[in-house]
Formats: sequence, structure tokens, C-alpha cells
Amino acid sequence: MERGTAELGGGMRSEPRTLLAKLCDRDNLSYRRFEERFIRTGVRLFGNSPNNPTCGETQFRRWTGGKLTGLPGPETCQILEAMWPGHTAEQIFAAPPADDPQVSALDLEERVLMTAREAHDGADATAAASISDNTIDELRDQVVSLARRYHALPAAKSYETAETLRQEIERHRDRTQVPIQQQTLMILNGQTAALLAVAAFDLGYFPSARTLARAAAVYGESTRFAPLQAYADGTLAYIAYHSDEASEALAKAQRALSYGGIGDIARRRLHAVAARAHAHLGDIASAHRAIQMSMETGKARDELHDEVGGEFGFSEERLAMSNSTTALLMGDAGQAEVEANRAMLLLGMRAQDDQSTHVRAGAAADLAYARLLTNDVDGAADALTPIWEVPAEQRKTGIVVRAARVGRYLARPQYHGARLPGDLREQIEEFTRVSPPYRLGPSLAFLAIES
Repeated sequence: MERGTAELGGGMRSEPRTLLAKLCDRDNLSYRRFEERFIRTGVRLFGNSPNNPTCGETQFRRWTGGKLTGLPGPETCQILEAMWPGHTAEQIFAAPPADDPQVSALDLEERVLMTAREAHDGADATAAASISDNTIDELRDQVVSLARRYHALPAAKSYETAETLRQEIERHRDRTQVPIQQQTLMILNGQTAALLAVAAFDLGYFPSARTLARAAAVYGESTRFAPLQAYADGTLAYIAYHSDEASEALAKAQRALSYGGIGDIARRRLHAVAARAHAHLGDIASAHRAIQMSMETGKARDELHDEVGGEFGFSEERLAMSNSTTALLMGDAGQAEVEANRAMLLLGMRAQDDQSTHVRAGAAADLAYARLLTNDVDGAADALTPIWEVPAEQRKTGIVVRAARVGRYLARPQYHGARLPGDLREQIEEFTRVSPPYRLGPSLAFLAIES
């Protein structure tokens, strides 16, 4: 139990040694309550600064016990004088004056004034501990904008933009104590972490991508925002199968599919990821079932995959490209060619600004590989045409991995000495050599599309 400033001894209360002790007794201020009022008054006078004066409990006991030699600093004195107007710092630290008949009335008036002042200060402090809803709306708009522009930006630019956003969100999160604002900012922080994870993956930084995806998952779990948690687990799943951990990838995808509150687009993405993992594990029947489930449509929506969309979405053409890659893993060249062509057809139906370079190039590389499996080198060369148009800074991991796989196939003994396969192989080597995953990130395992 906390004790007041007057100590108990022999059953009698000792007389306060300082006016400060008497004022604290009068206002029923234990050390904890004194400290709260002291800090709140300091914020009102000097703003919310880490340099504001503080008062530890030992110091408080010295102040109230008359053990202080001289006066504390000027800012501390200002705070105490503001806490008890009408008293100077010298009076506050001196012995209390003798009571007179007028003191009680004056004290009551002062206490009423202090109560009113404290109530007002408390309201001010609450207001100061929040931020404008317009600020949160602006931060949300910036996250949505980045998610929807992601397909058109170099991965390095996306990473820098998302990191700047993350820092800004953190800064505002430190400024509010309103629970709903804290919740919203945590969700936005999780979304930026998810975008950072994707950008790190696209740059070839797999360990960092995994860490960032886990951070996004934690934000999703902490805020009970299942769509974010599902997206993060889906990202962890494809990082896992790119890292030769197909069983882990499947476990992550299946866990994410068990969450409630996610829409059909989220399920489409997760089934596509699961299909790839099944294919890596050689479970062809399960891979086919997962592909079928990825193509089922419904009306369920969620606030991330549908409302925000963009990189958080999973378009029909992206699904087709993913299923093309899965078909190649299963050795089904015919189905891979069908899905790759479908991806490019669907992409061509979108407005130019909405067309994803990543999807076009990825589908083109899959189409080329499918044609090589039927020994159609000329057809493969034609399919690769969109690849060469991708600017160096937009050659993300998925494109580089697919192109490198085509290059390895062209290095087979059957093509030695042949001019076209040799030329294509050299073009692919140069294409991958200047890509960000090779220039910036660690060497890639290229495990996602090995057949």
C-alpha cells in the first residue's frame, strides 16, 4: 500500500516538515499521484520533451522531508509553482506556515481551482495523446497507392518507399494513445512490412524477406486481422519453396487457408502456392486438386486482398502464370503452354498502365520452357521476345529464376554447337547478370522452378 508524505510513528502523525509535504497531504498525493501531476504540468508548460524535469521517489522524499539544500532547477520550480499557484518555490520547500482561521477557506478555494485546472489539463493531455484521423487516412492512402503501383516500380524503389512509410507510421504511432488509432496504425505497419518482404524477395534477399514476412504475420496476429496474417503466411510459403523447403511451404499455405475472415482472392493465392509446393514434393494428384481449387470463384471478400488489392491481390493472369509454372514442375508442357498463353491474353485485356511486366515476362519464360520441352527452339526464341524488353531494374526474382531455368535447359548436350540455342543462352546470361537479384542480393538457388 502506498503511504502519504506524513510518516506514522507511535500512533501519531508527525507534522509536515515542508509546505510541499503539507500540500501533498492536503491533496492526497502519494508519490505516484504527485509524479503524474508533475509530469502532466511539465508537458503543459514545456511540451512533450524528453528533457522535461522528472522526480524520482527518493528525490520526492527529500523534498517533502525538508532535506533539500537550496532549490532545484528553474524549470522544476516553475512546474511546482504551476501546480500550486500562489506559492513560490521558496515557500514550497520551506516549513509550512502556522494555520490561521482564513487558511481553510482559502485552501478550499484553491483546491476547487486546482481540481478544475487538472480536469482541463487532463482533457488537453488526452487530446495531445491522439492524432488527426486525417493523418491516418493519408497514411492509409499512401500504403494503398504503393500496393497498387508495385507492379510498375523497380523492387528497390518499392523497398525504399515502403521503408519511408514504415518509419512515418511508427512516428505517428508513438504520438497516439487512442486504442482504435493504435490498432489502425499497427495494421498499416503490418501492410508495409508485407510489402517490404515482397520487395526484399524480388531483390533476392530471401532471409530478410522471411524476417519481414514474419513481422507482418505478427502484426496480423496481434491485431486479429486475419487477411494480413494469411497474406504473410502465403509469402512465407513461397519463400520456403524457393529455399528448398517444400514441406514447410505447404504447411504455411494450409495454415493460412484455415483462417476465418479471408476472401476468395486470398484463397486463390494460397491454393496456387499450395499447388506449387505439392508439385515440388512430387504429389501430382494434390497439385492438380489445388490448381482446381485456385480457379474456383465466389463472392467472399476481405479488406486487404480485395479492398486494397494491387500487390495484395492475385489477378486472373497472375494465377494463370503461377499455374503454368506448377504445370512445368509436373512435366506437363501442354498445360503449361495453355496457362502461359492465357496469362498473356488476360494481361493484354487490361489498360496499359495496369499491365504487369512481371507477369508478362514470367509467362513468356514459362511458354519458352514449355516449347523447349517439345524441342521447339524457334518457338521458344519467339516466346522470349517480351523478356528482353524488361528494364534491368525491373528484373525481379521471379523473372530471373524463370529465365535462368531456360538458359540451363539450352546448355544441354543436345544443343552444343547449335547457333540459336547458343545465342539465346548468351542473351539470358547477360539478362540475369545485370538484374538486381544478381547485383544486389545473394546468389539464388533457383529451386522454385527446377523440374
